[in-house]
Amino acid sequence: MTVSKTIPLRGGVLVAHDGSVPADAALRTAVRVAAGLGKPVTVARAWSISTAPRPASAAPGYMPPFEDFEAATLAALEKDIAPIRAESPDVTIDAVVVHGSPAEKIVEASGSADLVVVGSRGRGGFPGLLLGSVSDQVVRYAKCPVLVDKAVGGGDAEAEPESDAEQMERALLSELKLE
Repeated sequence: MTVSKTIPLRGGVLVAHDGSVPADAALRTAVRVAAGLGKPVTVARAWSISTAPRPASAAPGYMPPFEDFEAATLAALEKDIAPIRAESPDVTIDAVVVHGSPAEKIVEASGSADLVVVGSRGRGGFPGLLLGSVSDQVVRYAKCPVLVDKAVGGGDAEAEPESDAEQMERALLSELKLE
């Protein structure tokens, strides 16, 4: 096994997932949009040694190979998205992990996507300016339309029936309908 450096994608909806509640809300939005378009969803998680879960092979004095970190990251992603997969059996949802910067890897893959969906943690003010957020960078540099799901209070976007995300979904479905 080699460590993935790119997100394999051929159309469909790409969603960035970091394991957070806003990422789950973004995935649910992506699934609803993909269902309307008749497209698959690819859920991507970028990782680094500092963000990956500790592999089972890790031991004092032993640094596991990158492949073990990648496998641990994929297992964590699969676990995180399992409930949403179960809610949406009619939509193909693939999970992929890639080594690198989340924003860079999502932007890179956006050239092969019909739509990118990202969550927003609402980082603003000075920290947002200093660090930049993944969603901000994806919006600026993606090569396809981007939907930022700003779930109210960090909760599920479905809790608010007339949310901005649902209004955007309707607009996207009418604009992106690929017949």
